[in-house]
Amino acid sequence: MSAPRNLDELAAGEIDDIDIANLHRMAQLYELLDPVPAGLVERIQFGITLDALHAEIAELQRSSDLVGVRSEEVTESQTITFTSAALTAMVTITALSSDRVRLDGWVAPGDGVSVELRIGSDVMGTVCDADGRFVFDDVARGLAQFVLRVPDPDRLPVITPSVEL
Repeated sequence: MSAPRNLDELAAGEIDDIDIANLHRMAQLYELLDPVPAGLVERIQFGITLDALHAEIAELQRSSDLVGVRSEEVTESQTITFTSAALTAMVTITALSSDRVRLDGWVAPGDGVSVELRIGSDVMGTVCDADGRFVFDDVARGLAQFVLRVPDPDRLPVITPSVEL
């Protein structure tokens, strides 16, 4: 077999060992110069999962504060608000240690809303009290999202964007 003479013949040809070696070198170059951002794969998987869930997506708003509570120590906290057509949820994240946080949340309207917290493969759940309040006392830091379900089975769940705790 004679060597291809032009680009059209090269493009129509089969991939050989030299092509595969070049593709591996190119992948190494991109990994070195422009690696995939942390959490990107999980966010893409989340987006794909939403298509199958037919859920409402909440919009994210975030603010940070430093809060001192009757002591000399200063505790870092963040407040995140998620809004959707069906409900609004506010979550305050308070650091307990370098790898653990406490989550205090409020949902409106919230009486009886079930709250599911997903962090990696871990799933925790609770139900809002009559005032729409919920708490997760001791949670590992990581990429997290909330799934909120109102007691009405005809209403779609509300899913928040992923946030880093």
